[in-house]
Amino acid sequence: MKNFDLTNHVSDREELARIAVGVMMIRGLEPEFSFQVKEQLNQIDSPAMSRDSSILDLRSLPWCSIDNDDSKDLDQLTVTKKSVGGGWNLLVAIADVDSLVGLGTPIDEHALKNTRSVYTSARVFPMLPLRLSNNLSSLNPGQDRLALVCDMHFSGEGVLEKFFIYRAWVHNRAQLAYDNVSEWLEGKVPLPEMAIKVSGLDAQLKKQDQLAQILRLRRHESGSLEFDIFQPRARFYRDSIEEIKQQPHNRARQLIEEFMIATNGCTSRFLSEAGIYSIRRVVRSPERWLKIVELAKGYDYSLPSKPDSQALEIFLAKQRREDPIRFPDLSLVIVKLMGSGEYIAEKPSSHPVGHFGLAVSDYMHSTAPNRRYPDIITLRLIKAVLAGKAPPYSVDELKSLAQHCTLQEDAARKVERQLRKSEAALFLRSRIGQTFDGVVSGVNDKGAWVRIFYPPVEGKLVNSREDFPVGKLLRVKLIYTHVQLGFIDFAPAQ
Repeated sequence: MKNFDLTNHVSDREELARIAVGVMMIRGLEPEFSFQVKEQLNQIDSPAMSRDSSILDLRSLPWCSIDNDDSKDLDQLTVTKKSVGGGWNLLVAIADVDSLVGLGTPIDEHALKNTRSVYTSARVFPMLPLRLSNNLSSLNPGQDRLALVCDMHFSGEGVLEKFFIYRAWVHNRAQLAYDNVSEWLEGKVPLPEMAIKVSGLDAQLKKQDQLAQILRLRRHESGSLEFDIFQPRARFYRDSIEEIKQQPHNRARQLIEEFMIATNGCTSRFLSEAGIYSIRRVVRSPERWLKIVELAKGYDYSLPSKPDSQALEIFLAKQRREDPIRFPDLSLVIVKLMGSGEYIAEKPSSHPVGHFGLAVSDYMHSTAPNRRYPDIITLRLIKAVLAGKAPPYSVDELKSLAQHCTLQEDAARKVERQLRKSEAALFLRSRIGQTFDGVVSGVNDKGAWVRIFYPPVEGKLVNSREDFPVGKLLRVKLIYTHVQLGFIDFAPAQ
């Protein structure tokens, strides 16, 4: 294939952004907003408003957001309150995007086309126009916003006792970032400056962390699986790639992860109790379970013959402790054998499909409506129930939407994966001939792959005279890169 040279007179960021646009179009996604979308956007000049007296005023609570350093589309806020009897009261506020994005409007149709934002290091392709997702429908600090609130009450041991869902006014007191909050929780750095300005937020964050760790422990005891997937991300200095770094799964990320999982379970149960169809997020019981059993045998570990998430999580935890270097590669193999998550339209029943990876029967996506379309659908269904109205979608429409969202999510993930490969190829382009330490990360009928440790990059192993097993540590030499296609070739070092 001809190697098109995109390097003349363009920065790293520009080169990668061009590649991203092309790959999105090939995958059936729309990288740019239409004229009709821009026309509708020009008519939206303020955040969502409402005079509905049933909407609660919770603006006085010490709400905060915790997200990536560079995130501007803030979907959720969290806060804990005192609960009687030594329990926990957790509130999660979700941006009421639906109040600004009407069903069937040009903005809604664009969001439906892509079904989610596409994140690449060089450029973000938002599902909604930035004026909405980063501003008017974002739960930005210092701003009053309409939200859907999931009000959850847990026992001291983290058992969900009851929950309520309602609409409310909220006010973000502090926009915080994962890494800073996590380092503070671990006693490594002072409290972030924005948090210092909010009286009592330090105690609030410690309470949230404590509850999250209790929920996390209960989840894993129930068989929820925890993987360490290899997904490095390029970091830029101005418009040039400065480094490629694997994102750590730290305590602050765990905090938000636990609260979102809990919220998604409650929204799913809420719609189940309403007796209506909704779009669930499911991971089916693995059809290739026996392949996973066979894989575990290679590690001298016996799994039961029938799918068992608790047994699999025990195996994963053991391997994470004993062999952290190779654990990302094991994680990837098992994830592939389990099969991808999907969206389905499901009516409440005694035999739900459920989510094998999380070991739960009730689960949906509801906490990120600025960046994920199924969450907007869920938001509309919940608001209809709260208002005593009929669902805004028919059963056939929900079934079609679920299938479409599954397909488009797969397309978006392939774009992001392709761009991670192109980022790595671009970063290494000037280092042909250099040697690196790495580990054989995979072997199939197409060849072998090696993952080098620094920078954290994966490429194909070529020109090898022997068959290296997965997990073999070796030194390799970089011999070829192709930025547009994301190809990186290594050969065993002499």
